[in-house]
Amino acid sequence: MANIKSQKKRNRQNEIRRGRNKSIRSDLKTSIKKAETAAAAGEPTEELFREAQRKIDIAASKGVLHHNTASRKKARLAAALRSE
Repeated sequence: MANIKSQKKRNRQNEIRRGRNKSIRSDLKTSIKKAETAAAAGEPTEELFREAQRKIDIAASKGVLHHNTASRKKARLAAALRSE
């Protein structure tokens, strides 16, 4: 447990940010999974693909994902949807 006042504040800030990042990451995973399962089922995926791309871009802009990771996820998602 921290004894220093500034470290106590830093711990509080980290908890708030962790919760926010967890929410963004969970939403991201859900949208990607929806797009992938729709593609596997042969359903129309254009809208789901755009939504998943948007969530990836949001996560990258918030700093939850590194921009290279975001690019890789979008490329793999697009490739998976093209192959189905």
